[in-house]
Amino acid sequence: MIHKVDSVVIDPVSDDPIYNAKVLEDFFEKLKKNENQNNQKINIVHIGDSHIQSDLMTNEIRKKLQQNFGNGGRGLVFPYQLAKTNGSYNERFYSNRGWESYRNIYPEKNHPVGLCGIGLWRDTGGFAVELRVKDPAYKFNTIHIITPQNQNMFDLATSSQVNLIQSTEKKVITHKIKKGEAISTIADKYNISVSEIKRVNGLKSNNIRAGRMLKIPTNETKPKTIKSSEFVSLNIESDSFSHYYKSDKALEKIYLIPNKEASKYELNGIVLEKDTSGLIYNSIGVNGAKYSDYNKYPLFFEQLKALHPDLLVFSLGTNESYEKLEARDYIKHLREFISNIKAQNINVPIIVMTPPPSLLRRKPNTYIRDYTRELLETAKNDGFAVWDLYDELGGMDGIRGLKTQGLIGPDWVHYSKKGYEKQGNMFSAAFLKAYDNFKLRK
Repeated sequence: MIHKVDSVVIDPVSDDPIYNAKVLEDFFEKLKKNENQNNQKINIVHIGDSHIQSDLMTNEIRKKLQQNFGNGGRGLVFPYQLAKTNGSYNERFYSNRGWESYRNIYPEKNHPVGLCGIGLWRDTGGFAVELRVKDPAYKFNTIHIITPQNQNMFDLATSSQVNLIQSTEKKVITHKIKKGEAISTIADKYNISVSEIKRVNGLKSNNIRAGRMLKIPTNETKPKTIKSSEFVSLNIESDSFSHYYKSDKALEKIYLIPNKEASKYELNGIVLEKDTSGLIYNSIGVNGAKYSDYNKYPLFFEQLKALHPDLLVFSLGTNESYEKLEARDYIKHLREFISNIKAQNINVPIIVMTPPPSLLRRKPNTYIRDYTRELLETAKNDGFAVWDLYDELGGMDGIRGLKTQGLIGPDWVHYSKKGYEKQGNMFSAAFLKAYDNFKLRK
């Protein structure tokens, strides 16, 4: 296969659709072993920007790869709705209280911005967050809660119970106002004050009219049953990375509630797994993000270990191009990103996906072309693989065709649902082809 980058020809490589696929051999070996023994989970983590946050491309990849290697679960999810931004269609979050949020694209602050690139927090309890899975394929048996320094901030519940409290209340009778009757005479009749009648009936003055019914409280009492509802907390366990609950029954709904011992509540992510072995495809995306934004927050790299990645996929570069970052600096930020990951003893194969073609303020985005060329020239020396999405979509020469086919959006940067799904299908096909080539060589 020969890679072209707008007339720049990269050295011919093998017929692998993923450049420098040799670095993926250990991962492919693990896939092959699991195909035969089917006894473990394989974790892929895909990190990117707005092209990834919507989960349109990555959901397509997830479905395709799980068809081949088994469905180990939905993986990482985040309450994007509570952070007032877009997210995956596979699950929905609801809360009876508002939450504060902060993204890694903003100036660095002391906020709990971690694994998902968005920090979500509350300083008071009184909340219940409902997580509901919409796709029945992703009902889950295990849920992991990821918080800063793995603090125990949340409890979980699947149901609530009603508590009945027996009490008493004053008996109330009614009085129909007769013509010519004053509120003072009615008060004297029942031996209560005018102000009490006004309070019970919500009156602002002493004016009343005939025919109206008044509530009259008496000194007698009657029984009263007070109902209160509360969630029943589940028995949560913990490991080095999360607090989790494991259910024998597959669940489609669960509630996050305050841990009564906590004084603050900070959520970095939730991981949903099935009891079955197979592949989990986790996606992390932040609208507007760059490598340098992820690099600002050490908590991101610390918490990445909670996903136990076997393979990493990166999709960043579009926002760097909007800042007119030179290709050498783009590679510098990528190297810092990889170095931060390895500092956490995460030493797994990496596929860097080149940014897709786009326009930069309605003009050809030559920065994307330069990033693509630099990635392909750097890959072997730095030991990562590259999937050339830029070339697969035709580079700058093909961008008009993408518009004609309805694949790219009106801003000439973001893609349509159809466009992202096409990218997901193309990457899945390339990945499976590279895996087949590996098996043939073996």
